[in-house]
Amino acid sequence: MSKIYICGPMTGLPEHNYPAFHAAAKTLRAQGHTVVNPAEIDHGDEKCWEDYLRRDIKDMMDCDTIAVLPGADNSKGATFERMIAATLKFDVIYL
Repeated sequence: MSKIYICGPMTGLPEHNYPAFHAAAKTLRAQGHTVVNPAEIDHGDEKCWEDYLRRDIKDMMDCDTIAVLPGADNSKGATFERMIAATLKFDVIYL
């Protein structure tokens, strides 16, 4: 099974879109995958968008697949994560 990073929009969405991230994580885990869910990452004292993205990308580097949530095309962070994943030849799952 794969280790999957969930990629999707958060900024400006109700509850930062966490319900969609959690639902995707639940589904992928039920299929036997190991999942890195940015909505579950403890960001501690980090305060700005760039800090969150830096931390999430570090965690993403331990994965071999990204699962892309709807709306990712409208997210600056998700677009950047997808660019990194494509460059590093991650497998991609569109949810």
